[in-house]
Amino acid sequence: MKNSTPLLALRYLGILVALFVTLLPIFWMATMAFKPLGEWTLSGKDITWLPQQPTLDNFRYIFGQPTSGILGTPERTAVHPILSSLIASTFGTIIAMTCGTLAAYAVSRFKVASNLPLALIQLRLFPPIAVMIPVMVMWAFLGLVDTWWGLSLIYGIVTLPFAFWLMKTFFDEMPREIEEAALVEGSTRFRVFMRVTLPMMKAPLASSALFVFILNWSDFLVALLLTTKEWQTLPVYMSSLAASVTGQLYGAKAALGLLAIIPPIVFGIAIQKYLVRGLTFGALKQ
Repeated sequence: MKNSTPLLALRYLGILVALFVTLLPIFWMATMAFKPLGEWTLSGKDITWLPQQPTLDNFRYIFGQPTSGILGTPERTAVHPILSSLIASTFGTIIAMTCGTLAAYAVSRFKVASNLPLALIQLRLFPPIAVMIPVMVMWAFLGLVDTWWGLSLIYGIVTLPFAFWLMKTFFDEMPREIEEAALVEGSTRFRVFMRVTLPMMKAPLASSALFVFILNWSDFLVALLLTTKEWQTLPVYMSSLAASVTGQLYGAKAALGLLAIIPPIVFGIAIQKYLVRGLTFGALKQ
């Protein structure tokens, strides 16, 4: 017992250090979002951790509302980029999860397309820019550049390997006896999949969908190359926030970053009852 006390103290100390390192950037972004222009352009010893004169000007600026400072008015507000990211990320997640789940089930249960897992993982081995150049040419030929369906489709393709490998692992760990019992009772394979397998996989589906959604939501390179103006996403719009007088608008970017973390958090809260079970699915399997 005496030896366990120092180890326990070290463990808690490590947890506190990890929390500090993880939460410090979020804390800095949150405070920066409420700082006026004069505070987030300071340097050296003048930098303050907390806003001395809290303001909502940064939020007003990104939504095109009048501000009390010299921020002016942006060429575009953040409303359309936020909607663009929500639409493209949501439909991209649906595409990836639908195709990935069906492919994972087929490979796990029927051992078909034995080369498919390796082929899919190879999609992630190439440098993204090497893949995106031919995709840009193809999308331009098909008229999919700067469209929500073109962006959603490429998001679904890019995140398909993650959805496939996550779901294949879960299907491999799921006992087959339940499905076999339903088949013996006369159910078809499709009915077993829809009525037996998928309901049992709610937790893995939820956790995998959240992971894929975060990947799509935070994408920058794909949206930068495949959108121009109409369907510019949130990360691309954030990178364009700059003014000729003040340079980079760090306060406005922090305000936009604070808003950008809301959808994944809301998604996570909505499926929280499935998350722990999904992330630990099969952990107790002997």
